Amino acid sequence: MKILIGCEESQIVCMSFRERGHEAYSLDIKDCSGGHPTWHIREDFFHHISRYLFRYGFIGVHPVCRFMANSGVRWLTSKKQRPGYVWSDKYQININPDRWNKMENATEFLKSALSVVKSVGMGYVEQPVLHKYAIELIGEKPTQIIQPWMFGHTTKKATCLWLVGLPKLIPTQIIPVELRTDEIHRCPPGENREEIRSKTFPGIAKAMAEQWG
Repeated sequence: MKILIGCEESQIVCMSFRERGHEAYSLDIKDCSGGHPTWHIREDFFHHISRYLFRYGFIGVHPVCRFMANSGVRWLTSKKQRPGYVWSDKYQININPDRWNKMENATEFLKSALSVVKSVGMGYVEQPVLHKYAIELIGEKPTQIIQPWMFGHTTKKATCLWLVGLPKLIPTQIIPVELRTDEIHRCPPGENREEIRSKTFPGIAKAMAEQWG
């Protein structure tokens, strides 16, 4: 099967499908960090899809979550009046107009990516847990929420999946509660913090390839 994993510079999911014998490619506007540049397409997702959509039988997409993730909602809204925030009659809360606009653009990207996956008929869109404003704009709740600790990793990090033509992932190795950690949430500030926090865990990628491939 020919597979495209969009917005993935790490190649973790791409490599897992390759190990199962599929012709999988990662795609991102950045160079890949997974060590297989011949399996990587450096291009805008929608620009590529506009030309090559029906080359693929399976498409996964990992959109940038910066403005949609629930972990960042405190920068989007404020109960108190703050410089740079304006009152929203609709939501009855102060909002940051610049960040709100970026959040709306991000939700449009996700919705469009999900439409692409639906047009192919098999694939998924992945995100962390989103705040209620993003979910409302997307208009569709995720099919499944998984955790790395369901797939052999000690880390806690809820991950949402919108699935198209696929069954829900079945946990492969559940880690005991007492061994689960918050290392991802405690990742220190730094230039690569977002990139580190957004990488797919190998155990999840392996499950995807084995159960969906």
